[in-house]
Amino acid sequence: MGAMEPTEMQEFSKQMKESGEESLTSIALAISILAVLVALVTVVGHRSHTEAVLMQSKAGDQWNEYQAKKIRQESLMVVVDQMALQPTVDAKASSTKLAEYKAHIAKWNEDLKQEREQAEEYEAEVKHSEKQAQHFDLGEALLQISVVLSSITLFTRRRTYFIGGVSLGVAGVIIAATAWLVH
Repeated sequence: MGAMEPTEMQEFSKQMKESGEESLTSIALAISILAVLVALVTVVGHRSHTEAVLMQSKAGDQWNEYQAKKIRQESLMVVVDQMALQPTVDAKASSTKLAEYKAHIAKWNEDLKQEREQAEEYEAEVKHSEKQAQHFDLGEALLQISVVLSSITLFTRRRTYFIGGVSLGVAGVIIAATAWLVH
């Protein structure tokens, strides 16, 4: 094979330069996609954290409601016990009032059961949202690292950084996606 003529050398140089720029453009595009994925996972992760806080607030409110009814029920039970121990002037009125109080106590037993179940359901939702948020947080961290690693490729021109970055990005997406599998 003979020596290259000047026009052939220029053409070869141009092809090398174009392929390098095309490669860098592909890397930059991949970094941009990774950055968008970081943003998406961050938003979904923040929503999971917010959901956990809201459910915790609802659970607290529900337990407060439970406690208030429980205290009213126990106070009324004391009144019923005191009425049973005291002599009455009007036995019929006293008996009617005792029946009314006992009906309230029976109703509150059912209410308390429902209040407790609702509060426990909210607490379960808190745990679920927190578990999801953990997956999103780890996925977000891996995606952020992948953006940085991939960006190093633009400065060093070493594909190993890009491959490592994309690999971490894929792992980040998979871990974030597993948040929807959490029960």
